[in-house]
Amino acid sequence: MTEKEYSGILIFAEQKNNIIHNVAYELLGKGRLLAGKLNCGLSAVVLGPDEINIKELIYRGADKVYHIADEEIFSSPDELIYAENIVKLINELKPEICLFGATSFGRSLAPRVASSLHAGLTADCTDLQIDDDMKLIQVRPAFSENILAHIKSDTYPQMSTVRYKEFDEAERDEKRTGEIITVEPVNSSNNTIEILEELPNENINIADSKVVVAAGASIKSAEDLNMIKELADLLGGEVGASRALVETGIISKDHQVGYSGNRVKPKIYIACGISGAPQHLAGMKESGIIIAINNDPSAPIFNVADYSIVGDIYKIVPELIRAIKNEELKI
Repeated sequence: MTEKEYSGILIFAEQKNNIIHNVAYELLGKGRLLAGKLNCGLSAVVLGPDEINIKELIYRGADKVYHIADEEIFSSPDELIYAENIVKLINELKPEICLFGATSFGRSLAPRVASSLHAGLTADCTDLQIDDDMKLIQVRPAFSENILAHIKSDTYPQMSTVRYKEFDEAERDEKRTGEIITVEPVNSSNNTIEILEELPNENINIADSKVVVAAGASIKSAEDLNMIKELADLLGGEVGASRALVETGIISKDHQVGYSGNRVKPKIYIACGISGAPQHLAGMKESGIIIAINNDPSAPIFNVADYSIVGDIYKIVPELIRAIKNEELKI
């Protein structure tokens, strides 16, 4: 296909338990800006049952929403079935740009779609731009976040996965109108996934927390993590962690902050015993206020901190807890 045969932007709206992931609204916000520069339409595709609030995608900026509707077929996160349906839709619509959220599922699904379409895919983008040739410039960190690579695809559609919390969500406008198109699903693949049991999780959402208190390798045991959790609870926040702490098994990966974990932008980020490796800084350096506690005065974390405390977290964190409880300190 030639470039002129492709037009429009299509975003994948991920859903789980009939709830659309917020990254879809971020993609719609950025997609609306890109569509304005390209003078083209903005569409979304969502797969799942009728109970999904499809109109919300219209309110957030989509001109058209393609609803591939079926409760049973899309009851499990089977990338092969999802990819089969999305590829079929893309082949019919021929959008020039396709965007996926860089969630766990999106990171697994997008490469399968791209491979089936013989298209390129740029992963974990932090920015998207349109150049003078009306081509998509896909920006992503490289070499441990030391440079930003600007990538241009020579295949269509131009495809990217975009990190969660990278863009602002699209404004909600219930007066917006758009078209909802129901699409019949296909399922020629043999189901490869069988859900035997769904294990409960901690129900944390660190990426959306207003306050994050993060612990690093200075934490010596799981019991010592209790003081971090107590401080986080006092501030109405969540516990974060560096990769080093996750790798010791003291805390789950759901709490990891950094390039290979969660990207967070809380109002307050308290780094306790975190040295500040580039991979970690990439996930939290855009926080509103950064407070760093470390016994090494040359720790890189102090280079991005608004408030720096040089000292032992085993002395400082309990003192912070005491001061907050006694209303001697307000954060």
